[in-house]
Amino acid sequence: MSIALDDLFAVLAAVVLAAVGGEAFLKSILGAAIHLRVPKRVVAVTLAAFATSSPELTVSSVAALAGQPQIGLGDALGSNVVNIALIFGLALLYGAVPTSRGDFGRDYYLALAVPVLTLVFAVDGQIARAEALLLIVAFAVWLAVTLRQALRERDAPAALDAGEMSAVRSLILGTAGLAALIGAGRLFVGGATGIASAFAVDTYVVGVVLVAIGTSLPELVTVLLSRLRGHDDVGVGTLIGSNLFNGLAIVGVAGVIHPISAPLTEVALTLACGIAALLLLRPDRGGLIGRGRGVLLLMLYAGFVWLTLTS
Repeated sequence: MSIALDDLFAVLAAVVLAAVGGEAFLKSILGAAIHLRVPKRVVAVTLAAFATSSPELTVSSVAALAGQPQIGLGDALGSNVVNIALIFGLALLYGAVPTSRGDFGRDYYLALAVPVLTLVFAVDGQIARAEALLLIVAFAVWLAVTLRQALRERDAPAALDAGEMSAVRSLILGTAGLAALIGAGRLFVGGATGIASAFAVDTYVVGVVLVAIGTSLPELVTVLLSRLRGHDDVGVGTLIGSNLFNGLAIVGVAGVIHPISAPLTEVALTLACGIAALLLLRPDRGGLIGRGRGVLLLMLYAGFVWLTLTS
């Protein structure tokens, strides 16, 4: 048993690249909110969420075109569990997140409804093209309503401070940051897979644990950095928006390209864990998501991985 230096270097490089790219991407989100004159939460739940979900979109589309859309389904639904249970669980270990129940409105309840709808579609063991198209239509309606609300919430134009970026620089920084995050995810998956092979870890285990984390690396870095920088609304918005993008747009695109075989027992476990994670995300009466919730979310993720591997 020996670990190739290339694999070890790839993992270390992924960590460094993710840190640099995440910092740039977070700055671009804040810059976009200023230039678009909308709340940071709106930018996070739309632009940031869509951008960080681009690895899942690539995986699902390529897999569907190759006649294996179930790979994209597993990646999208599994990433939703990673987003809330693992990523936000880790973020909560840093400390409680102050918020309010008012912030968990339409987007939150839609995120809860999507896995229920997906489960209904999967009862017959398949997500048909018509059902996938319905998911895309629901996504388009949600996006239109969200953008309309964003236009209503726009602030009056304000002069830029000396330390604020121009719109062009913000766009360039965001594009470069996202590219670095996606590259970091690929490096992480490649290096970690090589290391796992050196320890004779089963390839299925690698896929469930490492690939899902690798494609969710943009969300992981964005959320953790937003916590460290005091922009908790960006982190929460990015995760909820990413879950909606995964559950509606990504599954919908994969299903329209090719009907998806969806074994009910496997899909039900993933969807149930995703719903449980979202319920744990809801703040208490005082408007806090406590650190204890982070422990429960991490326990839920550990249980999800264990049940997936033993079922």
